[in-house]
Amino acid sequence: MSTSPPGPFPSPPTREWQERWVAAVLATKDVTAPRAALENIAPFVVRPKDDLTGPDEEPDGVRRLRPGRYRWVTTDAGRMLLVTVRMHGVGGIVWEHNERISSEWRSLADPGTGKEKRRPLPRVTSWTRLTEDGEERTFTALESTAVTREALISSVDEAASALTNRVGMRPYDLLEDLALNGQVEPCMYVAQHIGLGEEPPQQADGSPRYPGSYWGWMAVRGNNRTTFRQELFGVSSSEVLTGVPFKKLGQDGAGVSVSPSYWLGRLSDVLNKEYAEGEREGRTDTRAHRAVAIASVEAHLVVGSSAPERLFRIAQGSNRRDHVHPPLEFGPNDRGRALGRGVLGAYTAERLLDDRTADVLAGLAPVTDLPDAPSGASVSELRDIRSMRLLTELFPTQDQTAKRTRIRAALGEPAPSQLTSRDVNRRVRAWSALTSESYPDPWNPRVAEVVTAVQGRKGITLLGRRLPELLATAEADREAFEELLTFRAPHWLAAFDIIDADRGSLSGQRTDDEGREAQRVRRTVANVIEAMRKRPAMAVGLLRELAAAMDEGDRPPRQVDETGTALDGRAHRAWFNRSFPKETGTRPYRQRRSQEGGDPGAAGGTGVPGEETESGSFTDPAAPADAPEETPDQALKRLTEVLEREIGKTAEMVTELAEAVKDVATAAETAGRDYALKEAEAQDMAGRVLQVLRALRKIPETVADLGPA
Repeated sequence: MSTSPPGPFPSPPTREWQERWVAAVLATKDVTAPRAALENIAPFVVRPKDDLTGPDEEPDGVRRLRPGRYRWVTTDAGRMLLVTVRMHGVGGIVWEHNERISSEWRSLADPGTGKEKRRPLPRVTSWTRLTEDGEERTFTALESTAVTREALISSVDEAASALTNRVGMRPYDLLEDLALNGQVEPCMYVAQHIGLGEEPPQQADGSPRYPGSYWGWMAVRGNNRTTFRQELFGVSSSEVLTGVPFKKLGQDGAGVSVSPSYWLGRLSDVLNKEYAEGEREGRTDTRAHRAVAIASVEAHLVVGSSAPERLFRIAQGSNRRDHVHPPLEFGPNDRGRALGRGVLGAYTAERLLDDRTADVLAGLAPVTDLPDAPSGASVSELRDIRSMRLLTELFPTQDQTAKRTRIRAALGEPAPSQLTSRDVNRRVRAWSALTSESYPDPWNPRVAEVVTAVQGRKGITLLGRRLPELLATAEADREAFEELLTFRAPHWLAAFDIIDADRGSLSGQRTDDEGREAQRVRRTVANVIEAMRKRPAMAVGLLRELAAAMDEGDRPPRQVDETGTALDGRAHRAWFNRSFPKETGTRPYRQRRSQEGGDPGAAGGTGVPGEETESGSFTDPAAPADAPEETPDQALKRLTEVLEREIGKTAEMVTELAEAVKDVATAAETAGRDYALKEAEAQDMAGRVLQVLRALRKIPETVADLGPA
C-alpha cells in the first residue's frame, strides 16, 4: 500500500494502488469527474483499498467505490455526488471564489476600467472536452486561466491571506483548535483545471521549466481549515498546487517538485523524522507534534453532478446553507452576495433563469454576456442594466408565481403577503451587494434600504426604459425621476462616497470639504432621497454628472448648480449636505390653502417646506418643477406613494426619537448626573410625545379603510 517509514504521517499509496483507486472511482455509477483530476488527488488518499470493493464482490470483477463511501447531496441549484475519503492533511487548495472573501476581488461584472485597486477574479467555467467519439462532453470539474504562473501563485496566496484576515470573526483560535483537537468536520473539494496564458520558459535541455497547466482540488467548504492545516505543515496552498520547494523536503536545490507522488512522500518522511526525534528528546512542540492531529483528515470530493454545466453554483450552494445565515466569517457584502447567488442558483435549477444570465447576475461573467445587452452601451448603462435585472429577479411580481415560490424557499421566508420589512431589507441588501460588484469598490449594502414592505410584497415593476432615456426625460417625467431617485441614486452616491448608510451615531464622523475636521450630518438614505426630491433640477443634474463620471473612467464627479449645470468643484459629502440639506421635523405631504387667499400658512392650512413662488404659493416638494398636469389616476398613484413614504419617515423618526432619549440618558450618566432634565422639561417633553401618540392611534383604522373590507 505505502512505502512510508513508521510514523503518523502517511506517504502516498503505491502507483499500482493509485491506479486501482482511479479506475474504481471511474467505474462507479454516476461518476463524471475527469481521470486527470482523480489522478491528481490519488496520491493524497490514505489506504485507498478501504474505499473499494474487492474483485470478487462485483459480478463483472471490476472494483468500484463501496456504497457507503459515496452519496448524493442536494442544493438549491442541483445535486452533486460526493465520495468520502481519508486524505493526507496537507491536501486541498484555498479557493479565490470562496464567498466569504468575494468582496476582496474585482468582479468580472465590472465594465469599468478606470480604478483597478483590487485583483480581478478569474472566470470559472465547466470543464468541457471532446470525447473519443468526437462529441463534446461536460465533466464534473471546473476550469479557469491564469495569466502567468506567478499570477496564479499570487492569487492563491492572496486568497489565503484574505481568509486569515477574517479569522477575527471566529469566537475561537482555529489554528490552535486544529493542533489540539484535529479536524472534526470534513472539508469539501471540487476539481479545477487551471491553464496558464503564457508559454512556460524552456530549460537548457529544451523541456519546459514548469507545467503549462495545473489540476487542483479547491476547497468549496473548509477554506479556513485547509489554510491552517497547511500552516501547521509549513506548506502553502499555492505550493500544494504548483510545486513544493525541495528545501522544504529536506533536500538541496532551488527548484520545486510538482509531482505529489514524490513531494508528499518526502514531506511525510521529514515530518515522521521530526516526530521521532521529538519523542526521543521528550519534546512536544515540534512542527510534527503540532500537526500530528491532522496528519490525515476526512474529506468529501465532488465526483459527479446532476448538471455539470452548473457545477459552480451547485457546489457553492452547499456552503451557503451552512454559513450565510449565521454571521460566522461573512461580512455584510459577502453575506448579501451569497444570499443573492443562492436565489439565482435556485432559479436556474428550476429553469426559471438561463445559465448565461445567471452567470452575469452572480458576477461570474461580463455584463455584455447578457442576451439582451445593447451593443455600444456605456459603462453606466451596463451597470444599470445588471442592477435593475437583479432588482426585478429578487422582487418578482405577483404574476411570477414560480419565482416567488422559489425565492421564498431559498430564503426561508413567509408567504409573500406576510413579508416584513426585515425580509424585504434582506433581499435589498443582496441586491445592493451584488450590484456593487459592477463598481470599483463595494459599499455598505444597507444604503439601498429604500424598498418598502408594500413594494416587496407586490414585487417591483420598472418602466423598462434605458438609462440614457431616463436621464434625458427625468426633469419633465415624474415616473422617470422617481425611478432614478429610488433605485439608482443611493448606489451611485455611495459608489462615489458621497453618502453612506446611517451608522447610528455621530461619534467619530467628522469631515470637511477635503475630509478634515468638520461635523458630518447624520441622515438616513430615505432622508437623502427626500431632500433630492425638493430640488429636482439639481438632483437630475447630479445624477447625469455621476453617470458621466462612470463613463469617463470613474473619475471624481463635479458639483452642479441649482439648474443642474456642472461646475468645477468636486462633489463630496459636505457639498452634498449643503446642497441637499437634511429635513427635520414633520413634513406634510401637501399644502392646504385657505379659501380666502391661498396662503398655505393661513388658518386651517399647514405650511410646507418648499420653494415660494411669485404668487405666494409653494411648489409640491414631491414633484419635479414644471411637471405636466396629472390625471386623477396619476394623482392617486402619486399620493399613495407619498403616503407610503410618510409612513416610512414616521417609523424612521420614531426610531431616531428612541435613540435620542437613549443618547441623552447615556450623556447624563457619563457626566455623573442623576438627572438629564429638569422635572418641568421632562414632563413637557413627555406630554408632547403623548400628544403625538394620541394622533397616531387614529391613523391605522383610517388607513385600513382605504382598502377593501
